Amino acid sequence: MTVSDPSRPTGTGWLDRRFKLSERGSSLPQEMIAGITTFAAMAYIVAVNPAIMSAAGMDRGDLVITTALAAIFGSLMMGLTANLPLAVAPAMGSNIVVAYVVVKQMGIPWQAALAMVAVTGVIFLALSLSKLREKVAKEVPDALKIGIQAAVGTLIVFIALRGAGFIVQNPSTYISMGSLRSPAMLLTLAGLLLTPVLVARRIPGALILSIAILTLIGLFVPGANGKMVTSVPSAIMSWPRWPTSTFMALDVGYLFTHFVVALPLLFYFLCAEFFSTLGTLIGVTGAANLRRADGSIPNATAAFATDATATIVGPLLGTSVVTAYIESITGVQAGGRTGLTSLTVAAFFCLALFFWPVFVIIPAQATAPALVLVGILMLQGLARIDMTDFGNATPIVLTLLVTVLTNNLINGMALGTLSYIALEVTMGRRSQIPAMVWGLGVVFIAYGVVTAQIM
Repeated sequence: MTVSDPSRPTGTGWLDRRFKLSERGSSLPQEMIAGITTFAAMAYIVAVNPAIMSAAGMDRGDLVITTALAAIFGSLMMGLTANLPLAVAPAMGSNIVVAYVVVKQMGIPWQAALAMVAVTGVIFLALSLSKLREKVAKEVPDALKIGIQAAVGTLIVFIALRGAGFIVQNPSTYISMGSLRSPAMLLTLAGLLLTPVLVARRIPGALILSIAILTLIGLFVPGANGKMVTSVPSAIMSWPRWPTSTFMALDVGYLFTHFVVALPLLFYFLCAEFFSTLGTLIGVTGAANLRRADGSIPNATAAFATDATATIVGPLLGTSVVTAYIESITGVQAGGRTGLTSLTVAAFFCLALFFWPVFVIIPAQATAPALVLVGILMLQGLARIDMTDFGNATPIVLTLLVTVLTNNLINGMALGTLSYIALEVTMGRRSQIPAMVWGLGVVFIAYGVVTAQIM
């Protein structure tokens, strides 16, 4: 980590004053290197997000453009308004929920799913600009927050392995590992061994490097359809195209006609956005030594408002929740201290727009190992919970297991929330249950009643 040099001369230029370079012990070259480092750590999203969201029936080529545009908008806004070294892009986890839970499992049109995300962004923006932000952060218990995060992380791993053919259906055991005689399955297996090694060795851009290596190997590996796992791209570079099939395609009316079905999903997206942003802000500003003496985060309101605004703009373009990336810590370790790091990230996402034909042909076997690593990172919150406390462990485990075993996040969230309420009541802690949690219990019961009538 770069340490501030007290002998560094104080800058007097506009750039120095605007971004507080000298005050934070940084310089323009240092910020640019940090931005390049952050981009390398999160560039995988340009390949992974379209691969996931296209499962909802959206055009993959348009999704590559949409992913880059959302990252450009969010990172620019973060750099210019909050002056923090935070890169912003479509969130992992929420994209899985949109494509596989909301659209494929629940049968909700992707246009309506994007409308839910946009409405969540509006609510989050209102929270960001008010003191309700602190209230929400305190009222949702860790057992529910971490349980939901861990459930989504496990679901990401399961869906990634299934999509790559590593997990297949089995009439006797329901699921089993794919055949070791399958070259495509062996490619996935190689990736599952390679990717964690690259990450553990702290190789710069480990995930995107893993995706690139596996994609190149896939050009010579036969797939199940008689073709190679990786198809040859029509071009290496091409002018960016406007995402006409996804732009402004939201169906807001669906939320009013299916309000009871939409409400639990709105809660999930709000929690995912809010607590992901909060955790990332705490982690990155702490690593950069940017927090004030009282522990508060500088420009926190602007940072939260950026996330919220980006989550409104993202669905308008055609993607799910957009949030600050924890991978920004890699840029901080390279010396990033100001919003110039974020602006550098945005500039590299602009370059990525011109390589969209390459991102379109990346196979599931190449993205699955990266998704598994993302899922593992989302499980790390479990370390903060005392799992010997039955009142904490039960809601978390039920949320995680029910989500994965039923392949439905809402089922897991509902049982986790109701078990939390039941345990707190029976353990004599009824008064400690926040009003928000009681409200969620009512919502999930109503959702269950409605679901039982229509399914």
